[in-house]
Formats: sequence, C-alpha cells, structure tokens
Amino acid sequence: MTHYWPIPFIEEKTFSSIEEKKTVALVTTAAAWAAVESRLNLSLVWQAEMNEATVPAWRKLLDTIEGEVIYAVGGGLAVDAAKYLAAEKDLPLVCLPTALSVDAFLTWASGYREGDCVRYVETRCPDRLIIDYDVLASAPESIRAAGICDTLSIATGRWDWKYAEEKGMNTEATRFIPYIDRMAEAILNGSLDCAASAGRGERDGLKQLLDGLAMEVQMCNLIGHSRPEEGSEHYFAYSVENTMGKGLPHGDLVGPGILLMAEFQGQETAPLRKALEDCQIPLNSIPNPVIRETLLNLPDYCRKQGLPHGIAHDLTQDQIDRLVP
Repeated sequence: MTHYWPIPFIEEKTFSSIEEKKTVALVTTAAAWAAVESRLNLSLVWQAEMNEATVPAWRKLLDTIEGEVIYAVGGGLAVDAAKYLAAEKDLPLVCLPTALSVDAFLTWASGYREGDCVRYVETRCPDRLIIDYDVLASAPESIRAAGICDTLSIATGRWDWKYAEEKGMNTEATRFIPYIDRMAEAILNGSLDCAASAGRGERDGLKQLLDGLAMEVQMCNLIGHSRPEEGSEHYFAYSVENTMGKGLPHGDLVGPGILLMAEFQGQETAPLRKALEDCQIPLNSIPNPVIRETLLNLPDYCRKQGLPHGIAHDLTQDQIDRLVP
C-alpha cells in the first residue's frame, strides 16, 4: 500500500494563548525554553533538554517519559527527538518553533547522527504546529530565518537530481520529473524573494518562508524522496560536521555548502549569497583549511555513505584547487 505523509495542521497564534488541558511532556533545548518559558502555561509533568541527536539518547528517555501529549519547543534538535518519542509512545505531538531554523517541524522523519553521517528514520509528522510570529521575530539573527537553507538548497539539489539523471544514476523511484523540477524552482524563487524580509523578522517575510518550507516538504512527501531539495550541499554539511563538531547550527554548515556546490555546478551564486546574507547566515564559521580538506575527501565520503549521486561524487582536485586554493 502506498501512503503519502501530510504536513502538520498549522495554527498562527501567540504562545500565551495556548490552552492545553492535557498533562505535557516537554522536549526542548535550554536556550529555546529560556526564550519562551514565560509565555507558556503548560501542565508539565516531564521535561527533557536535548544535547545530541542520536537514537540511543532518545531511547534512554522512553522508560521515563510521562504525560498525555508531547510538546517540542525549539528547533531541529528538540523536534527530531520529540517525533521519535511520539511515534514510539503513540502520543500526540505539538511543535512550537522558536525560530524558522530548519524544516524538521514539518516532516515525518527524524534526523540522527550515526557514525560519520546524518541518517533519517521514519517517525511521525507533528499533529499541530503553532506559529507565534513575535517569537520568531525575536529569535537570534543567525537562526531566525536559517531554514531558508532548506529551500535555497533546491538550487543545488535539483541540479544534482538532473545531473544524476543524465548520468543514469537515479533509481526508478527517484527518476527526474520535469514538472516537479519546475515546481521546486518556483519555491526557490519565492525564498529568494522573501529573504531580506524574513531576515529582518518581518511577519510577511517569515510567513512566505514558512510557506516555502511547507511546500518543499509536501512536494517531497508526494514524490517519495528529497532529491529536488537535498544534494551535495547537504553532503558537504554532513561531512564537515565531523571536523567542526556538533555545536554549529544547521545553517552554518549548509549555507556555505550551497555556495560551494553551486560554484562547482557552474551556477550564478550572487543571488544565493545575497539571500543567505540577508538572512544573517554565518558564511565564515568553517576555516578554509577545513573546507578544502572536506572537499578533497568528499567523493569518497559520498560513496562510502551511499548518498544519492551528485556533483560531490565527481569533484576533482583540479576543481577544488581552483575554488579553494
């Protein structure tokens, strides 16, 4: 039987207006909870602050969790753990993002670290996603609209998708679909249009970015894979995190990856760079020697990890020498 995951039911309301009658298990991070604790009135009976995204860390919580509903407050670290716990315990899940930093609060899978790479396990889609634009606007600038990396990555992901098709490297399940490619391009263009406004924390810009993230996720849900929006830029991020450690936000890793891979693909990078800068994505968090070493090892890394084919698989030292001397 084929099934297609939905996106969550999205409500736009202030966190202070939430009326939750059930007892709550809270999954959060320290910074996110500190930012919004005073706005929420929840009957907390259990709380966990997440510091790592691994299945063993999540499993340790299963025997202790209490509550009738799970609330995830924060970004991807909290949301991915909460989706796993909700799936395992068959509990309803409500997500309260404190920044538009990732698309994880819209998806049905949880990303976790295993070995040297990020993997995904089917968990569940949140039941409700509550958006408080005042909370999003007050998030730190560098993560406020960092989720734009998951729509700007369409630029490099869709290029990789077509490239793999031309090389006969796509599977039957991931074959290139021209109209989906055009749909992805429209989402990309919408993100480029709203970057400056979203970066400033304006409601209209944040709403357009959220819409783009939701459309990107639903598009991938319907075709059954993420090739139009995830490619070599994410592979770079997965690999370089092994050197940089787990402390850097998602955007600090994927943002530079987008620019690097777009350059290797021969794309015009100026609009992508401007959008990243407009959203205050740090582009200099990774030292140049680390970038170079990561790129030199990236083809072998991609093959070892079994990642879908993209430009990262075929990088040569000559190409890397020209771009990152």
